[in-house]
Amino acid sequence: MSSPDLLTGPPGPRPPATRSGVPGLRGSRDDVRGGVLVVLVLAVVGLGVGLLWLWLAPRADFTVTSADGAVEVTGGGLVDPELFMGDDGVYVLLLGGLGLLVGLVGWTRVRRRGVVTLVSLAAGMLAASLTAWQLGAVLGRGPSRTDLTTVGRQVTTALDLNMLASLAVGPFAAVLVYLVATVLAGRDDLGRGDPATEPAPAAGPTGSPSAGLVGPAVPE
Repeated sequence: MSSPDLLTGPPGPRPPATRSGVPGLRGSRDDVRGGVLVVLVLAVVGLGVGLLWLWLAPRADFTVTSADGAVEVTGGGLVDPELFMGDDGVYVLLLGGLGLLVGLVGWTRVRRRGVVTLVSLAAGMLAASLTAWQLGAVLGRGPSRTDLTTVGRQVTTALDLNMLASLAVGPFAAVLVYLVATVLAGRDDLGRGDPATEPAPAAGPTGSPSAGLVGPAVPE
């Protein structure tokens, strides 16, 4: 005779399984690894931008006319007062253009869309801005004291940023493009097909809560 106390009926309907956590941070472990790689790649790209800035930025050549450091424009004439602002202008155009491109490319990586990618793009563009600035400033440094006291020596104005706020242009452009694309997407999962939004797989016939019996059956 079987004991009814040791048997249970089939379980009732269960609510669909949901994955906890912030939707934009699901799968963030892989996203973080990809984000670190993005930051490193953009930091290296910033070196190339720094060389391009050094080549395109307007600079003036002078000839030292006395041991006291007096100089005059090589070839005569006057220095354009907008010369030093032009250095910042070229830098802003280069980093702003790179930021727009990076934001667009980052959005096309569908499987990595989310908060982590957005932060990595901003951090990567900041790294690119810093490396471009420092490389350009080092390679385009101004004349030394010895140069300015050597009569007849030709010197070139230094390359540097006059407004440090220019460093924010690249990150701002990348974030702006990414956020605009997010708004236009109009989907909570950003179109990435987050596994958390997919239905849970059906349980197997063994080792499953839906197997029916939770206790041993007692033979009659």
